[in-house]
Amino acid sequence: MAKILFVDDEKDVTLAFKIALESKRLQVDSYNDSFQALSNYTPGVYDLVVLDIRMPNMDGFALYQEIRKIDRKVKICFFTAAEMDLERKYREDYRFYKDLFLLKPISNEDLLKQITKIMNY
Repeated sequence: MAKILFVDDEKDVTLAFKIALESKRLQVDSYNDSFQALSNYTPGVYDLVVLDIRMPNMDGFALYQEIRKIDRKVKICFFTAAEMDLERKYREDYRFYKDLFLLKPISNEDLLKQITKIMNY
């Protein structure tokens, strides 16, 4: 069973994401705080990490960099409603490929398709 870490500061978003993916037999750990997610992160446990970009205290890009310091192998993608964030960061840093961004809102069906695609990438 694939295991996913999902971090978004909006509790309703994390709950909906968790319910949608667990209904498809994926295991999901979710956090609403970047620092809590990082402090509980264990390398080698997750098949995919999904990070919201806009979060208080530590945004998704900063959390990405911190996770990469301790786990170079895990696949990471971003979940955002702000296409401007995607475009800005994509232009600034070629390592963030456009396919690794999930745009809100997204249907449960499309979410599962994109998550599956990214995990198989």
